[in-house]
Amino acid sequence: MVNVGDLLAGIPDASGGELFETLSASGGVRVERIITQGQATAAGEWYDQAWHEWVLLVKGEALLMIEGELEPHRLLPGQWMLLPAHCRHRVEWTLPGQNTIWLALHWPEHNRNEEGGR
Repeated sequence: MVNVGDLLAGIPDASGGELFETLSASGGVRVERIITQGQATAAGEWYDQAWHEWVLLVKGEALLMIEGELEPHRLLPGQWMLLPAHCRHRVEWTLPGQNTIWLALHWPEHNRNEEGGR
């Protein structure tokens, strides 16, 4: 079945907190729309996920910090980042007063295709 959508339509208000919407999921792969509005990861906390994450900034601005690096990565619309499993990272800043929209793909750390399987 073919599904069609619009990442920029029907955007809920994210002023009260980061919002996650699963757009599709199958076989351990999840596609998600994330909406932020001035949110950041809590001070001293780091994401350490057991899966790979590829993020594309669709709208807005953000700063992502990778543990061990000196400066955060500034993401603007159209820019993306691949975060391997267990890459400790945090969102330092997102644009306040406006929605920042992300498209994220998540997949397992150990994918059969990565190991030569099918």
